[in-house]
Amino acid sequence: MAADAAAQGAPEVDWDALRARAIEVMGRAYAPYSRFPVGVAGVVDDGRVVVGCNVENAAYGVALCAECGMVSELVATGGGRLVAVSCVGRDGEPLMPCGRCRQLLWEHGGADCLLLTPEGVLPMSAVLPQAFGPDNLSIAAPPA
Repeated sequence: MAADAAAQGAPEVDWDALRARAIEVMGRAYAPYSRFPVGVAGVVDDGRVVVGCNVENAAYGVALCAECGMVSELVATGGGRLVAVSCVGRDGEPLMPCGRCRQLLWEHGGADCLLLTPEGVLPMSAVLPQAFGPDNLSIAAPPA
């Protein structure tokens, strides 16, 4: 699938290096409750690489997924659009982001953002089909 994405004009992505960054940051995760560290790394449209790891909390519902940290770094370091993302679990293998995080990736990468999944590289349009996003709000917004 990675070759298909490249053939469609997608950016050249060094998936091995991106996954290595995700594995590296996974080692910094704070996961004392689940014992399931997660790391994520994303390429930004200006070439930066942003990373994140999960940060759990004794009040389970307020834990932060790795993608939350990555998106926070994206915004805090100047914004831009994600073009490629690799998320890994404790075994270092590709991990599918949860639903909330898929929404974050859609918001900050859009339909064409590439995601390394357990089934290969997929665009977000395949990972989150018929997604709800900013365009839906601008269409539904009443005139000013």
